Amino acid sequence: MASVVEEKIDAFLHSGPFAVVGASVDRSKYGNKVLRCYQQHAKEVYPINPRATEVEGLRAYPSLGLLPVKAKAISVITPPAITERVVREAAAAGVTHLWMQPGAESEAAIHTAESLGMSVIAGGPCLLVVLGYRD
Repeated sequence: MASVVEEKIDAFLHSGPFAVVGASVDRSKYGNKVLRCYQQHAKEVYPINPRATEVEGLRAYPSLGLLPVKAKAISVITPPAITERVVREAAAAGVTHLWMQPGAESEAAIHTAESLGMSVIAGGPCLLVVLGYRD
């Protein structure tokens, strides 16, 4: 029988389109690797980075609210204090699944996301491990 976390991960991976909040132009950073992981698995993904116009050949957007589509699932790779703000923005943008990558989570962000009705993956595995990532 699948664990609750495995069920949340399965639901997350089947609920695109996806966005990576904290997508980085620096290929050594996790915000870049997570975006490339989605690309490697042919997932529809949008980078969110207020200071970049493009990340890995994809147009970058300054916020979730400015995406041309409604992202259903987002990976968050931001400092915990920023993650707390991202959760509220995600709720306003209609995001239903949130994966806080290791290091991005905080108790406040997790609690807020869950209280807003989002499915949250936090404190667990990294997307790169679950999907399989090639550098």
